[in-house]
Order: sequence, then C-alpha cells, then structure tokens
Amino acid sequence: MNTLLILPFALLLCFLLYWAGARHAYVRRPATEAGDPTAFDWHFFVPCRDEEAVIRATVTQLRTDFPAAHVWVINDDSDDRTGPVVDALARDDQRIHLIQRKRPHARTGKGDALNTAYDRLVEFLPDGTAHDRVVVCVVDADGRLDPRALEQVSGPEAFGDPDIGGVQVGVRMRNVDDPRPLPDRGRTRNAAARLLVRLQDMEFAVSNAGMQLLRRRTGSVGLGGNGQFTRLSALDRIADAERRPWQRGALLEDYELGLHMTLAGYRITHIADTWVSQEGLPHLRRLLTQRTRWAQGNLQCVRYAPRIVSSRHYGGRGVLETLYTFCQPLAHLLTLALTAVLLVLGGLGLLTLWPLTLTLALLSIGPFVAWGPLYRRDHAPDASRLTALLWGVALWLYAYHLFAVSARAFVRTARGRTGWAKTRRNAEPVTTGPVALEA
Repeated sequence: MNTLLILPFALLLCFLLYWAGARHAYVRRPATEAGDPTAFDWHFFVPCRDEEAVIRATVTQLRTDFPAAHVWVINDDSDDRTGPVVDALARDDQRIHLIQRKRPHARTGKGDALNTAYDRLVEFLPDGTAHDRVVVCVVDADGRLDPRALEQVSGPEAFGDPDIGGVQVGVRMRNVDDPRPLPDRGRTRNAAARLLVRLQDMEFAVSNAGMQLLRRRTGSVGLGGNGQFTRLSALDRIADAERRPWQRGALLEDYELGLHMTLAGYRITHIADTWVSQEGLPHLRRLLTQRTRWAQGNLQCVRYAPRIVSSRHYGGRGVLETLYTFCQPLAHLLTLALTAVLLVLGGLGLLTLWPLTLTLALLSIGPFVAWGPLYRRDHAPDASRLTALLWGVALWLYAYHLFAVSARAFVRTARGRTGWAKTRRNAEPVTTGPVALEA
C-alpha cells in the first residue's frame, strides 16, 4: 500500500521537473545566428504513399523557395496519381527526381523508402563530392518549409559546426486558422475541430519546442519525421555501422535515426527560430491512430537503452532524459492504473484530505495551463488573455489522449502488430482514392 501511495508522487515529481526544465529552456532560448546556405548542397527527401492531394503544392513550394536544392520524391507504389503528378513536374525541372518503388519491395516502411533515396543520392553525386557539405532534409508530403530555414540551419550553432550531424526545426500546424476545417459539417463539429488543430499547434509550438530545447542542454535532441536535416557524412557513418541509415520496420524511424547519430558520435541540435508546417488533424480518430503509432514506436526504442547507458557519447543528463522519454508510455499506463486503484481504495479518504487533493490537482493541471500565455505571446498575439488560459486548460484535457494511445500501443505490441495505417490527408475525401492500409 505504501508503494501505491509513493509511486504517483514520484511520477508527478518527474513530470514537474521535466516541465520546469522545458519551460525554462523555452523562455530563455537564445536567438539563432543565421549562416550561409550556399556553403552546402541541399537535397530534400519527400516520401509519398498515396499523396496525390498534396504533393504538387509541396514540390512546387520547395523548388520555388529553394531554387538551388534538389527534390527527391519517393513514390512508395502509390495507388493514386502521385507518380504521374510528380513525373510531369520532373519533366520540366531537372532538379526534381522521381524514385519509383514497386511491390513487393515497396510499402515496407518509411525507413526503407528513405534508404532507397539515400542510395540514389549517393549514386547521383559526382566522385569527390564532400559528403560533409551535403545536407539531406526530410519533408512530409504535406510539409511547407519556412523560406528562411536553410539560413537558420547553416549557422554556427547548426551545420556551421562540423560536429553537428543533424538539425531538427520546429513544427507548426498550417491550418490552425482555418475557420471550417470540416467543410461538410456543422458549426459544433467545426468548433471542436478548430480546437483540436489549435491544441496540436500548441503542443508542437511551445510544449514540444521546450522539450527539444531542454534536450539541447542534455545532448539528447530527437529527430522528427518532418523538417529533419542530416549531414550526408553522418548518414554514411550510420550506414557503415548499421547497413542502412534508417532502420527497417521502425515505427519511429526518425527518432531512431537520431539515436544512431548520437551513438555514432555526432551531435544533434534543435532550431526553434524556423519551422516546417504540416496539416493539423481535425479528426480525433485519425489523431489517435497517428499517436498510437508514435507510442508503439517509442516502445520499440527501449531496446537501445543498454547501448545508450554504456555509450561514451551520452552524458549522464542525456541518458536520464532519453530513458525518461522511453518510459513515457509505461508511465502513462501506471498513472492510469494507480489513479483507478487509489480512487477505489481511498476515494472517501481523498475527500477528507481535500487540501492535498486540491494541491495535487493544481500541480497536475497548472503546467499545461501555463503554456497558454506563452503560446499567445509567441504565436497568437491577437487572442485574449482569457482565451490563452482556456487553451491551456484544453491542452490539459487534450493530454489525456496519451493514456489511450499508450494502452493501445501496448496491446498492439503484445499482439505482434507492427504495421501502420497512413493518415488520410484533410484534402482527401473519404470517398475518393484509396488510402494505404495497415500491412
């Protein structure tokens, strides 16, 4: 019984310490010094799996804003017109490259698609090319990169430092101000959808940004699947050790790449002053599907714990932060189970100890609410202070989806289900075009 009483307090203390570190890192973040992007060769990798609805706009934006860069579109045997759309663009632009993958060798994971592009890029580059001056950026098929991004990631704190192997930029939701994210639905459903997209924007713009800025201090920055910049020489070193840069079958191939990069001796940094935007999901079911995959991918990463603990490239703070990240799905399940047990065993006692109960509630809710004013200050200055606080309360409620996706991730892992379902694009009606199904 004593353990049941102590463990929830220990979990809450870990959460508060992590939140305080992330908030401090976010508030005290220094401005990023820009660099010279002409010092590097830039190559964008855009993996596609039935992306006809969005791919033309993405490729066009990349070529317009970054005319010196090459765009490599990996068509993972799409059933829609993704291939023909990109092929038409490539015929008029020699810096657009279409890579066609065919089943049975296609649709084996995003990591495999990116590895195919890596192989083609290495073959494409002339002999004698300095791979440490070649930078690969992974952009989602619906991604829009800040036009200033290459200047920011070329700076002395990023690829201007030869020890930096990877840079992750911030992520924003492009449709956060869309008044009708669900055009065919009524006012109530659209209000809920707008709030859901807003909360995803808050999550990435301040909460996750603070977490990544904290990781800059601990030496454990994670790479994401969108806006992920990597030095080609770092990918080469990982490929030499692991046979491929991105791991096959990984549900978080982006985060695992970052682990391998740090284990290989490179540093990764996060740049909060630039960003890549993507579509926020206005459908709760699609969000839960996406986040379940992320949670299950997190569980897959636990196998790296022994290598990280014994690695000379991870300091003590980096080891603790990484292990804390690995344990998040388990912590969510423990919190859910312990809350249920305590309510059953001591529900009436908690009422008599209402000051303690109130204090614990404030400590649990307050950190989420506190992100609201920071988000308003940096990303929504036209919103009122009251609206910002209400957004913070909504962010607290939104965080409860982590309990559901963690439980689903454990069930899927126990059943040996490691496939994934593609998240349907917002511009892609349910009645048109096939959507990639779980393998």
